[in-house]
Amino acid sequence: MTTTLTVASDDSEIIKQVVDERPSTWWHLPVATTVLGLLALLFFGLRGLPGVESTFHLAREGDLNPLGIVPESVTVPSRAAAIVLAVLALAIAAALWALQSRHARVRPRVRALLVVLFAVVWVLSFMTWVISERALDVPTLLQSTIVLAVPLAFGALSGVLSERSGVINIAIEGQLLFGAFGAVLVGSMAGSAWVGLLAAPVMALVMGALLALFAVGYHVQQIIVGVVLNVFAIGVTSFFFGTVMRDNPLTFNSPLRLPTLRIPILADLPVLGRVLFEQNVLVYLMWVIVAGLTIALFRTRWGLRVRAVGEHPKAADTVGIAVNLTRWKNVLLGSAVAGLGGATLTIGTGVAFGEEMSAGKGYIALAAMILGRYHPVGALLAALTFAFADSLQLRLGTMTAAAGGVSIPGDFLLMLPYIVALAAVAGVVGRVRVPAANGTPYIKQ
Repeated sequence: MTTTLTVASDDSEIIKQVVDERPSTWWHLPVATTVLGLLALLFFGLRGLPGVESTFHLAREGDLNPLGIVPESVTVPSRAAAIVLAVLALAIAAALWALQSRHARVRPRVRALLVVLFAVVWVLSFMTWVISERALDVPTLLQSTIVLAVPLAFGALSGVLSERSGVINIAIEGQLLFGAFGAVLVGSMAGSAWVGLLAAPVMALVMGALLALFAVGYHVQQIIVGVVLNVFAIGVTSFFFGTVMRDNPLTFNSPLRLPTLRIPILADLPVLGRVLFEQNVLVYLMWVIVAGLTIALFRTRWGLRVRAVGEHPKAADTVGIAVNLTRWKNVLLGSAVAGLGGATLTIGTGVAFGEEMSAGKGYIALAAMILGRYHPVGALLAALTFAFADSLQLRLGTMTAAAGGVSIPGDFLLMLPYIVALAAVAGVVGRVRVPAANGTPYIKQ
């Protein structure tokens, strides 16, 4: 790989990169999809129970559904539908094999689209198999997915802000925990979930300030700092939970909840109406921040400066950008965003604070950031993917312990979100372009 850097005096031409990447073979994609397609055909299709049906509920009573365009439910023969979907998945795998031809000139987006399509078809095949003789409420599944995605998305956006400027943010877990803690503590004392919402990013700023102080100010190894801060957050919140909150729950740990904001007419649309337009303010704020951050990072001078600091801090310093100050600001801003994700865990869902309630979501958010290729939209899509796996295991875990005549251990369903995260991140390792100066302290000479 060859990289050419050009620094111009014009601020809009701070850093220009020309990267000649070696062609990727992409052989792992057709191999993986073929294996998964065969497994779906064998287990979900051929080994499925004959004569049983799977039902997907789509619309509800009261939905704005003129002429019944969207049916209330769709019922399909489980075995036949799983076989058809598995064959379709194998057809997509065959298309990926065809793209491996030396003469096939296909844009990476086409491959990505095929992979996404394969994932959708494969998941539908799995769901058809697993709900044999039962029914699944699709709007409820999707609504749960959105709620579970919010802390992951805010955590991933926190990582994007920090790491685009060159600071590795392993401390997302601690920032989520501090945000959840601050939202409940201050909200309970004030008697208002809205006050708790304001307190959450402020509490998370404490973690961000410590990360910036040691990583940017004192040039301590950033991964070590992040891990230590996560342990510190667990210790501090557990101490105050045991000494203050547990004995006075009404005063310091009241299960407050942000109100649900319903958008008229749109919330009455079938399938996606309640999913997208009947949520609390944090969900709407997530969409706004993703859109705003995407524009800010890639369409503004501020974003150009941030990316320059993360790619080539020396070149950025040469044209007058305060590298370390920019990193300080981004780490603090990112921690505040993560604090909003922490608030989702408590006042966003109406539960009291509990010890270590972040439960590894900060690390899943870090995986979402990597899978999303350090892009706000990509991070959001990755967060939704992990949240869907989590929501699916929650729904399936309460429905049945067996499907298609095959017993499904409950522990496997609990592992499902982490298996998806591990597989997804493993699939992009080596193909994600990390900011060049990420994790490298900058010492002005």
